[in-house]
Amino acid sequence: MAQEKDKFPVTQAVRALKAAGIAYEGFLYDYVERGGTTTISRALNLDEHTVIKTLVMETDAKRPLIILMHGDRSVSVKNLARLLGVKSVAPCEPAQAERHSGYKCGGTSPFGFKRKNTPIYVEKTILELPYFYINGGHRGFCVRITPADLQKALQVTPVEVAIDSLD
Repeated sequence: MAQEKDKFPVTQAVRALKAAGIAYEGFLYDYVERGGTTTISRALNLDEHTVIKTLVMETDAKRPLIILMHGDRSVSVKNLARLLGVKSVAPCEPAQAERHSGYKCGGTSPFGFKRKNTPIYVEKTILELPYFYINGGHRGFCVRITPADLQKALQVTPVEVAIDSLD
């Protein structure tokens, strides 16, 4: 259930959404270390497929990128590397992800990302959802937006690199 807007943290993500004229609905939940999208979906009674992870990765040349993925799916890093024409892609270590993004792990949002020219990839099927939930830039805070608003706020490249979760 959405809470009062004045109770939400004012994050770089919220500022970026407001600057882009994006309407969002915010939701607070009890953050659990390494709980991921499973915790969010349980806390807010959501289908985990509609809870989107913001993953910070790097190519073999240490170039950062963001990939947005369904909470119940994983990224095929081999397929992503092949698609990007690089030798390899791997998730960043938490400290490196925080340096790239400006966000603490568990609170990473693609909105208001610290490194401005970081490419953002989105699993194609996310753009087919009527709306989805994504981190609002703070642990324990997510926002609900539409794919059209995602595309209005960010320059995203659709990809097909989802595989069944390894959990």
